[in-house]
Amino acid sequence: MTFEKAVDLKWVIEFLGIKKVVGDANISITGINEVHKLNPGDISFVNAEKFYQKLIDSLATVIIIDKEIDCPEDKVLLVCDDPASAFIKLVMHFRPFEKATAMISPTATIGEGTILQPNVFIGNHVTIGKNCIIHPGVSIYDHSIIGDNVIIQSNTVIGGDAFYFVRRPGHELFYQKLENCGRTIIEDDVEIGSCCTIDKGASGDTIIGRGTKFDNYIHIGHGTTVGKNCLFAAQVGIAGKTRIGNNVILYGQVGVSKDLDIGDNTIVLAKSGVGKSLPPGKVWFGIPVQDAKEKMEELVWVKRIPELWDKMNGEEEE
Repeated sequence: MTFEKAVDLKWVIEFLGIKKVVGDANISITGINEVHKLNPGDISFVNAEKFYQKLIDSLATVIIIDKEIDCPEDKVLLVCDDPASAFIKLVMHFRPFEKATAMISPTATIGEGTILQPNVFIGNHVTIGKNCIIHPGVSIYDHSIIGDNVIIQSNTVIGGDAFYFVRRPGHELFYQKLENCGRTIIEDDVEIGSCCTIDKGASGDTIIGRGTKFDNYIHIGHGTTVGKNCLFAAQVGIAGKTRIGNNVILYGQVGVSKDLDIGDNTIVLAKSGVGKSLPPGKVWFGIPVQDAKEKMEELVWVKRIPELWDKMNGEEEE
């Protein structure tokens, strides 16, 4: 999330009740983001030692942390007992929950020629472009942005909360919800099928690129970016923070794990499980995925196992 105007770090320190500051507090911050979406000027948090170095090496300017550690001169540490709760408090201040007062929010902007069918819900501060068709039962949550010539079929949800929880062993609330300040952005000429769910980013944006087409029952996790002119068949599921290139085809029931890179012009065949980043321009298949041609050859040999077994046993009897 980028602020409309810079925020004085001294105000943040006072607002969060921070007692220990390492570095120069006489600066301003320009955004709030979690570790996967950081830019210079951002404030972020870390409460697990295994991620300390990742934050120190990141573009973040200010880090809320649970222990004082060595850091570069261009960063500032805000040391407190509960960084996650401090981060959530900051998020809720700048992006508080707004109760809906109508099915179509008066703060929404809807372009010329756009058709909203009955029982469509449009949340606060939503922007929808020109010549779109939004079918019955669609819900578009606050701060979502929809481009021109977009079609969204019935019962799809755009901009739902990120599935993002902080583990807190020993606390009464074992999983603490990381409140969201990100958005969902659907670019021009996208078509989204029925019963799809496209979650907003936890702090950055979930983006669906121009000309991409989704079948029914597609799930896109928080902070994922999908490139231009992609084609996803039914029941594809993409975990959070994954980056998918242009012209990618994912056939039915493909599952993609979190925080991966899928290169341009990649094809993944049906019922495959993607647990690693994939280079561009290849066809993949299997669980876990491998080169489709190699996998098909492997399956041929698997089918021959009984034949080879009988042959081997016959040779032993002779």
